[in-house]
Amino acid sequence: MSILAVENLSKNYGHIKALKGISFSVPKGSVFGILGPNGSGKTTLLGIIMNVLKASGGSYKLFDETPTDDHRRKIGTLLETPNFYHYLSAVRNLKIAAAIKGHGEDDIDNVLETVNLAQRKHSPFSSYSLGMKQRLAIASALLGDPEVLVFDEPTNGLDPVGIAEIRSLIKRLSAAGKTIIMASHLLDEVEKVCTHVAILKQGVLLASGNVNEIFVHDDIAQIAAADMEKLKTLATGLPQHKKLVEADGLLELHFAPGTLDLSGINKYYFDRQVTLSHLQLKKNSLESKFFELTN
Repeated sequence: MSILAVENLSKNYGHIKALKGISFSVPKGSVFGILGPNGSGKTTLLGIIMNVLKASGGSYKLFDETPTDDHRRKIGTLLETPNFYHYLSAVRNLKIAAAIKGHGEDDIDNVLETVNLAQRKHSPFSSYSLGMKQRLAIASALLGDPEVLVFDEPTNGLDPVGIAEIRSLIKRLSAAGKTIIMASHLLDEVEKVCTHVAILKQGVLLASGNVNEIFVHDDIAQIAAADMEKLKTLATGLPQHKKLVEADGLLELHFAPGTLDLSGINKYYFDRQVTLSHLQLKKNSLESKFFELTN
């Protein structure tokens, strides 16, 4: 079952094309990251899904059906900066939010417990840290026990402690069975919490799918020896390597994921009278793969 299926969706603001015919689907139970730099169309996309904005073209479905208000009631959202009454407590603010959403007040204590604010539920909102304010906004999104949560930049502006708290909360909500759709420009955030991703750049969908498939890397061995020319010549005979790159005085041997054998490389050269002075596995970053996709 797809929680969200987007088909050739576009959005124009005059001559500016904010979304350019994008298509992807969000599996049930996933933590789906919509990743891209500022101005890539992430917030516009979420606004269309939640009926805040109208699409210029294309279509989308929620829960495999044409969207209705009933479908959207199954979705809890955090699309803007938390907006609560500063002089009221968390409980009072959530009672107001529940009334606006047409929910009862029975689950207020439960959602405050979920976001680790039960001990501060009677404190005024003005006394909260930024991270606590963001967690209260997520508590508001959890009112009514929605199946799906939609967050726009949930860690934006937070310090490292606040970011870690929100990431931990997202993981707990996912483990509880929620499907989470979150827009972010932070690569590290997607790597740590998301199972699936759609990458946007200037309104264009560059890639979508399972995070481990989208960000798959070659395994890379960095090698060096006294005779670099001989090292390079012999490299052509190495089994299973895909390509050879020279970088920073080293040779980088690229292998398909799971096929690199450092001891085998060392033996290959030793058997040919070459002693390696450097042999190391290079760790590829998510950032480098992202730039490879976006550039």
